[in-house]
Amino acid sequence: MALSNSEPCSVCGRYKNRRVAIDAIIIRDNKILLIKRAFEPFKGFWALPGGGVDFDETAEDAVRKEVWEEVGLKVTSIKFLNIYTDPDRDPNQVTALAYFAETEGEPKAGSDAKECEFFPLNHFPEPVALDHKKIIQEYLDKRS
Repeated sequence: MALSNSEPCSVCGRYKNRRVAIDAIIIRDNKILLIKRAFEPFKGFWALPGGGVDFDETAEDAVRKEVWEEVGLKVTSIKFLNIYTDPDRDPNQVTALAYFAETEGEPKAGSDAKECEFFPLNHFPEPVALDHKKIIQEYLDKRS
């Protein structure tokens, strides 16, 4: 069975290649914006806004798209932070590109988010999905 580049195998659920996603760190008033995931994997867990990089799309365009779709914010600037490739970080072995994004507007939960809320940087809710605690901590370490 031949798979297209974006189609998972109907038997094992894996993709032809590992997918690439973005995660966006959005900070306002020393608080970080997190979403409560509406779907698996990690449904009901708190996470950074983010999602897949589509074909014919830059990672930076994916940041703009995903932040708009998940929390309704317009991205005004983007700064690359790090890449996360540990196969154990995600059950689907998705590679993540983390970005710091400055935004405009008031957040509201969108497509893949049941809820969204700003939390103090030193105290965010549990459980946190994927390796997002690590991503946030690395951002905080670089910031100080």
